[in-house]
Amino acid sequence: MVGFESYVVVHNIAKRHNVGTLARSATAFGVTELILVGRRDFNAFGSHGSSSHVRFRHFHSLLDARAFLQEKDCDICGVEITEGAVAVNEHPFKRNTAFLLGNEGTGLSSKECEICDFFVYIPQYGCGTASLNVTVAASIVLHHFGVWAGFSERVRDGSKFVVADKPVRQGRRNFCAETEESIIEERKSRKESALIGFFDDNGNEHSSSSDLLNGLFIDE
Repeated sequence: MVGFESYVVVHNIAKRHNVGTLARSATAFGVTELILVGRRDFNAFGSHGSSSHVRFRHFHSLLDARAFLQEKDCDICGVEITEGAVAVNEHPFKRNTAFLLGNEGTGLSSKECEICDFFVYIPQYGCGTASLNVTVAASIVLHHFGVWAGFSERVRDGSKFVVADKPVRQGRRNFCAETEESIIEERKSRKESALIGFFDDNGNEHSSSSDLLNGLFIDE
């Protein structure tokens, strides 16, 4: 895959099994990395092994994630029905794009909206539901981005797509490992964030999303 890249930012998603299903969609539609904001451990239920084929990267805060994505020349696209949001089928993309999806019940928080460069929504044509499951929404927007970016279609074998050989697993299962250097940077960022009021003295995030994160990730 050459050219544009896509990312998925996982933050403030309440149902713990959705991370695995997001990983499955990410591998199907050519996502470069799945970015975890919060805890490093995650639940791969629903991934059907696909979580081994997508890179995970961890950041402690949304601000850290945004800084990384800016270095990658990457727009952050909020998937939400907001004023000014553009229908995803109009393909309003310009460059590398990271997709931030809202909580299943409350959508994107104000802090999440603040880091977004633009918003897309998924048009609906039936009258039976007010919104889509977060993993379904992710699949739709990632597919549209892949079409816009001109990603090459995966080779098929009969009625299935060919799956790459499973990479050799390194480190702890269902855990986003970090290098010593990145951990030092994280600690530095936590101290800086505390100074501007983003965290308290104990390093706890001042956000109601922290409680929801506890319902998202599980320990081994």
